Amino acid sequence: MRITVFRRMMADEFGPGRAEVLAKDHVFSGLGGRTVEQALAAGVPAKEIWREVCAAFDVPAERR
Repeated sequence: MRITVFRRMMADEFGPGRAEVLAKDHVFSGLGGRTVEQALAAGVPAKEIWREVCAAFDVPAERR
């Protein structure tokens, strides 16, 4: 998954403003205690990050 696709999916699911805040501020235990931005910078694949976001926020399966 491309990062641009990931960011679009985040914005579609949470709204542009909230998606940005979540990416910068929310720490995910499934990402090693990192935020989305930190995980992306560390080279974690966007698809893996999306799965963690979906699990943490109970995103319905049809939107995963």
